[in-house]
Amino acid sequence: MRVMKHLVVGMLLIGLIVALAAYFGQSKVTTLGKESILLTEPQQLLVKPGSSFRAVIEELVERGIIDQPLLLRLYARQHKLSQRIQAGEYLLEPGLSHDGMLQMMVDGRVISYQVTLVEGQTVKEFVAVLQSHPQLVTTLEHSDPQSIASLLNITGSAEGWIYPDTYQFTRGTSDLQILQRAYRTMKTVLEQEWAERADKLPLQSAYEALILASIVEKETGVAVERPAIAGVFTRRLQKGMRLQTDPTVIYGMGDRYKGNIRRADLLQETPYNTYRINGLPPTPIANPGRAAIHAALHPESGGALYFVAKGDGSHQFSATLQQHNSAVARFQRHQRRQNYRSSPAVSSDSVVNPTQKDTR
Repeated sequence: MRVMKHLVVGMLLIGLIVALAAYFGQSKVTTLGKESILLTEPQQLLVKPGSSFRAVIEELVERGIIDQPLLLRLYARQHKLSQRIQAGEYLLEPGLSHDGMLQMMVDGRVISYQVTLVEGQTVKEFVAVLQSHPQLVTTLEHSDPQSIASLLNITGSAEGWIYPDTYQFTRGTSDLQILQRAYRTMKTVLEQEWAERADKLPLQSAYEALILASIVEKETGVAVERPAIAGVFTRRLQKGMRLQTDPTVIYGMGDRYKGNIRRADLLQETPYNTYRINGLPPTPIANPGRAAIHAALHPESGGALYFVAKGDGSHQFSATLQQHNSAVARFQRHQRRQNYRSSPAVSSDSVVNPTQKDTR
């Protein structure tokens, strides 16, 4: 009888110990969720696609980010989090709780990067920007507008079709994916602007508007002048005057352009030499922003048919050739910056300034 009594007491004690262990174990699991991870400075964690939760836990232990892997697995299992972790790159910061870390990975709050494509740059320049970004995956073998066009299913050239903007992306995004997004954006913007265009424009299609907008974008570094620049080109097109714009000549020169336009360059027959051809060039010469597109489709009214660079990025507009020649004599005394968008430096065998002359 005494033996039986001791056996019962022993079993009760064991049960009590197990119950207490379970209680305190559960308490530790619950408390762990609120405790901070072991970081003194921010670290990045990459969860690869297909990674198991156990593998994630093991990496966190190896890197000294956590030191209670069993409790964390129990916590995640109890809260049904372990099967919901998403792949991606995460930023773990000091003070982040274990629960906060898990919820971040469940929500997919990954690190976001950004890249900026600037108005007025070419497709080739855009590709160079994308491929210089350390977090973008390089996949493009060629950067010419025709090769990019084939990848984007564009007929002809991709020039002009890449919308300049700041694009957010996550790790693993490729250069081509950014271009695809920028192309879709440009199509949407151009469609919207074309639908709201002014009446009686000398433009037969939205694509012609894109071409003109690219010229407007390259011709001025002063945003408020875009409608005025567009007005000059619109009136010239309406009157059958040649556009006579330096940026188109430069684009046609390609790699031959070294900072100046010579007389021989103006005389050369190219599809982009608007001193030699009538109307618009065959494609855009750069990638314009919405403001330039809007200006091309809402040109400023007036009588100006000429403009000359003042040397500070702005222009002097004139209605007659006589007025224009006077403005040229006044402003071209100043040395112009070589990097000024619509004013290439001149050399000894250059014309004084291609935009000075009316070669109708």
